[in-house]
Amino acid sequence: MEGHLLIGLATPVTLKIVDGIDSLDAATPCAGWDVRALVNHLLHWAPALTGAARKETVDPGPEQDRTAGDWRTLLRSHLESLTTAWTAPAAWSGTTRMGGPADLPADMVGGMVLGELVLHGWDLARATGVDPHWDDVVVQRVYEEVARTADMGRQMNVYGAEVPVPSAAPPLSRALGLSGRNPSWTP
Repeated sequence: MEGHLLIGLATPVTLKIVDGIDSLDAATPCAGWDVRALVNHLLHWAPALTGAARKETVDPGPEQDRTAGDWRTLLRSHLESLTTAWTAPAAWSGTTRMGGPADLPADMVGGMVLGELVLHGWDLARATGVDPHWDDVVVQRVYEEVARTADMGRQMNVYGAEVPVPSAAPPLSRALGLSGRNPSWTP
């Protein structure tokens, strides 16, 4: 299935998880990040990633706490805009930028966006005790995209050291392990 269709399948699950967040102070599987830090990460990068889909360079600006006020509505709005932008087939062709000067293959950036929705959605779900379920085709593609970019992600300190996961494990568990997450993590 084409990447632009998968984004549309992934986002509703992630938005449902966002709606269920009841504590910004809960720990997440992302080392050193609580829910507030993870929400801020999503709020920080969503505009630049939305711009990337449109082939526009959008500077993400300084990292700051954006959780004052109605952060949930702001995050939903950002994720909905991100989804709308990346469901356009043209978003996945050519090259684009993620807020900086480096040109990257647009399909790679789209795959990273899909990974952000699922991996960080899973992080938030684990932190809040939710058991999410993305469509199998979405999870398989996330695994493929993480496998494609895992080494680069580690070099950029985006992913942690690989967590060993059996090769027969479900694709989500394998993607989590490749990205440095322990699929068995609990708060």
